[in-house]
Amino acid sequence: MGNGTSIGRVRGLGSAHEGVHHWLLQRFTAIGNLILVLWLVGSILLLPDLSYATVTGYLSHPLAATAMALLTVNPFWHARLGLQVMIEDYVHTPGNKFAAIALLNVATIGGAAFGLFCVARIVFGGAA
Repeated sequence: MGNGTSIGRVRGLGSAHEGVHHWLLQRFTAIGNLILVLWLVGSILLLPDLSYATVTGYLSHPLAATAMALLTVNPFWHARLGLQVMIEDYVHTPGNKFAAIALLNVATIGGAAFGLFCVARIVFGGAA
């Protein structure tokens, strides 16, 4: 009753019930990007000057550093979600699809890790 045809149930055809989760993650990361970029623009406008010492001093505070870390990770996560959908839609060979998604994961995790390293270096006072 309401589960499709008998042959469809046998073959396992129908919704996998996972598309909504991915779609929601894309929307949440997009909203997060918007909020964090607005925070960054507002923070820059409120700084007295844009010298290196002023900006690094501001970013070394815990709240600013946390927001900057989120601003570093969130766009990479959002990009990964969107590019994964493109790969799944347009790459049809299983081996190529696996390689493309693996390369995508390495690139986005590497970019986010580098960004977090840069934020941590500012926070903990690494020499520039």
